[in-house]
Amino acid sequence: MGLTTGTGPFGNQPAGVFNFERPRTKGVIYFEDSPRRMRGILGGETVVDSRHAKLLHEHRLLPVYYFPEDEVRMDLLEPSDHRTHCPWKGEASHWTVRAGDRVAENAAWSYPNPVPDAPPLAGYIAFYWDRLDEWLEEDETAVGHARDPYHRVDVLDTSREVRVELDGEVVAETRRARVLFETGLPPRWYVPPDDVRKDALVDSEKQTTCAYKGFASYWSVRMGDGLEEDVAWFYPEPRHDAERVTGYIAFFNERVDLYVDGELQERPETQWSARR
Repeated sequence: MGLTTGTGPFGNQPAGVFNFERPRTKGVIYFEDSPRRMRGILGGETVVDSRHAKLLHEHRLLPVYYFPEDEVRMDLLEPSDHRTHCPWKGEASHWTVRAGDRVAENAAWSYPNPVPDAPPLAGYIAFYWDRLDEWLEEDETAVGHARDPYHRVDVLDTSREVRVELDGEVVAETRRARVLFETGLPPRWYVPPDDVRKDALVDSEKQTTCAYKGFASYWSVRMGDGLEEDVAWFYPEPRHDAERVTGYIAFFNERVDLYVDGELQERPETQWSARR
C-alpha cells in the first residue's frame, strides 16, 4: 500500500480529499530514484546488482523496480518473442534469464520505445519478483515484492477492550491487544493467544507473505456446525517492523464482528472481504 494502491491518494479507494479537482487515477505513474542497493539472484548467480534503480508506482499496482541495463548481467538474458502492451507505457519486450542451472522464462521486460507520455523507461530492465530465487535489499533478504518507501507499519500497545465475535459467539476478548496500523489497510487488532478461545481454532495449511511483516500462518474458526476458513492469522517469526506482534492472533475485521470499547466496528471492504 502506498501512493497508488489501497487508500493512498492515487489508489482505488482514496481515504482523503484534495483541495483541488483530483486528477485522473487510471494510468497514473510516478517514477523516482531509489537510494537502496538491490540485488536479484537466480541459480546462485547475481543477475542484477544495482545502486541506481528507479521505482515505478502505478495506479492499483505494487511498486516495481527498474534497473539500468549496465547494472544487469545482460549476458544472462536472452530476448524472447513474448510481447505485452500497456496503454500508459507502450509495448514491452521480454527476456528469459539463464543462470546456473536455472531458467526463468520471460522473467524480465523492458520498454525500448515507450509512448510519449510515459516516464523515461528506455534503457531500464524490470523483473517479475517471484521468478528470481532471491532478492537482497542492501544486505537483507527482501520477500514478497518491492517495498514501498511510502508504506509504514506501527505497532502500539492498547488497553482498549477488544472483543471478537463470530455468529454471535465470543472468539477472543482482551484488554492487552496490540494494534497494528499499516498504510492503506484497516487497523489490525492482535490479541494475546491466552485471550483467544483455543477450542474454536482449527489448524490451516494456508500461508502468505508480506514484504513488511513476513510469513503468516492461519487459523480457521469453528463455531457450532460452521467453519470460517482462514479468518485468523499470526506471525511466528515476523520481520522487524512487526516483531511486537510475534505469536499474537489477528482476525479479519472484514469477516468477524469486532468490538472496540463496546462499539461495533464497520466491516471494511477490502480484497479479503470474501473468502479466498
